Amino acid sequence: MLTDTHCHLDASAFDPDRDDVIRRARDAGTGVIITVGSGLESSETAVKLAGRYDMVYAAVGVHPHDAKEFTPDTAERIRELSAQEKVVAIGETGLDYHYDHSPRDVQRRVFESHISLALELGLPVIVHSREAEADTLSILSDSGVSRGVMHCFSGDLDMAEKVMAMGLYISFAGTVTFKNAERLREAAASIPDEYLLIETDAPYLSPVPLRGRRNEPSFLLHTAGKLAELRGVETEDIARITTLNAGRLFGTGGYSPEGKIAYKIRDSLYLNITNRCTNACSFCIRFHSDYVKGHNLRLDREPGLAELKEEIGDPSLYREVVFCGYGEPLLRLDLVKALAGWIKENGGRVRINTNGHGNLIHGRNILPELDGLVDSISISLDAQDEETYRALCRPFIEGAYRGVVDFVREAVKYVPDVTVTVVDAPGVDVERCREIARELGAGFRLRRYNVVG
Repeated sequence: MLTDTHCHLDASAFDPDRDDVIRRARDAGTGVIITVGSGLESSETAVKLAGRYDMVYAAVGVHPHDAKEFTPDTAERIRELSAQEKVVAIGETGLDYHYDHSPRDVQRRVFESHISLALELGLPVIVHSREAEADTLSILSDSGVSRGVMHCFSGDLDMAEKVMAMGLYISFAGTVTFKNAERLREAAASIPDEYLLIETDAPYLSPVPLRGRRNEPSFLLHTAGKLAELRGVETEDIARITTLNAGRLFGTGGYSPEGKIAYKIRDSLYLNITNRCTNACSFCIRFHSDYVKGHNLRLDREPGLAELKEEIGDPSLYREVVFCGYGEPLLRLDLVKALAGWIKENGGRVRINTNGHGNLIHGRNILPELDGLVDSISISLDAQDEETYRALCRPFIEGAYRGVVDFVREAVKYVPDVTVTVVDAPGVDVERCREIARELGAGFRLRRYNVVG
């Protein structure tokens, strides 16, 4: 299910067929639409539409174009509307120095007023910023706001990083599909999953290949497809990630209450068999989120063999079945061996993602026990020396770094495809790690510091 976090269903362009627009959105896999007010009348209509359609929510505010019309009475009415059921945000508000339909000092004052209201009411703020980067960042920073979204993002990666540092999400519209949007696509490919949102801004900014047509929420699928392409995942992954994020920010649902023990990313199935680990890596996402690619991985218990088989179904349907999850899978070695054998017997391929502590955990060389059961193994080296490893990975086992190196050395004897992985975290000598992998006879893969899954 997709969530269109920003459109304008109140626009007159939708007057002839608004019911059909909603139906087409639902048929195309969009389950939630947030219609965003751009003025007082627009906000009034947005609230009415949210009351009329189950899948529609509303935001209320005054666009910077119309900031000159903002009065104390307007502010009071926006406050009243914000108390209505299904109003989930304040906005859109912000700065637009491209057209300057309202004086810039007035835009700034009204923007600050909207943020103050959002903070007072505990609602997120929807921010419009065009050719006003410095002032937008300054006002946001000074306000202390930490819940909101930069809608229809048009900045570069540097601006995105500054906004995310404040806690705000980044939303991409059809502009990411436009021919001359390379800088925008760089940002869209790079920001972490947990800050990503998606929108249409309909009836404006129709995505390629529908440029020139009136935009509508059903077209969101094309933007999701481009984001999936840029980020190396599937459209269903983008849908799951962005719907989760929208639910977190706006309270529109999309949460999974139970931790998953099997979850699909791209064309692989991942198995989450434990949340226990022998490292407390400073970069590990499990210390600040329960989710990877929109999947809740926080377990309240460890699954058994029969339960995992049922969740997997037919392992041959996937490119590979990966023991990964939110912990170190080789802590449950007997289960890994039994399940890997079953997967192989049923036509599947097996990969293990491990921190390389398996031999230290079990007090013996376990690699011969994986011979014939495992097709590939990814081992997290993550540092060029013991001192850096201790600082970055914070192991609970003595001699952990040397143990990882020895594990790689043994793994190449028993597993056909062995890859050493390294996160490009501060202090890591990536080239030296690459040399270590080569010396050990293993492949090498660099993992981005803020990318998981």
